[in-house]
Formats: sequence, C-alpha cells, structure tokens
Amino acid sequence: MEPVGPIQTERRTLEAPGGAQTSFADALRRAQQASPAALRFSAHAQTRILAREIPVGPAELQRIEGAVQRAAARGARESLVLLDQAAFIVSVPNRTVITAVDKENLKDSVFTSIDSAVIA
Repeated sequence: MEPVGPIQTERRTLEAPGGAQTSFADALRRAQQASPAALRFSAHAQTRILAREIPVGPAELQRIEGAVQRAAARGARESLVLLDQAAFIVSVPNRTVITAVDKENLKDSVFTSIDSAVIA
C-alpha cells in the first residue's frame, strides 16, 4: 500500500470579454482591489466554486454585489442570493460569501439560518 499524496488540481480559468483567459482567483483579487469594501469569498466558498465549477466571472460578481447592497439596505444579515446557475449564502454585514451551491445541488435543498433571499 502506498501513502496518499496531495490531490493535483488543474487551474480553471474563465474567459473574460475579449477572449482573455483569467482564473477565478485572479478575477476575485482584481475585484477586491477595485473597492476596499468589495465582496469577499470565504475559503469554503472558494473551494465549492472551484470543485463544482460554478461560473463566477465579472458579471456574476457584479450581480452578487448588487444583491448584497439591496439586502443591506433592508437590514439583512444572512442572505441567500440566487443567480441563474447557482445560489450563494452571504454574510451581509461582513460582505462575505460563505458558501456556494450549483444548480444541480439546489434541487430539494433547504436553507436555514438566513433572514432574506435576493433574486439577482
């Protein structure tokens, strides 16, 4: 029996407008640098996004950000943000995406400990 080594993962990239390739991490880093109060992603959320191949590009980031702003305006604390292909649980005061669920895993799901839902 041989010891189990680290899992090799490929670096996934997103195609930005104009055909340029960018990784999720690069797109996230640029978005966070653009605004000091930018949306953040927990390590768990980043892992889920990569593992489930959830599309998160600049357009999706903008939609999530808008949803968080609308939720904050209503006093929400933990919000479910629904996009076309995924759902995100967001800590509104911390502006942090806690977890992400792809469309396939949304079926028959129950979300608890949230106080709002935003369809973006």
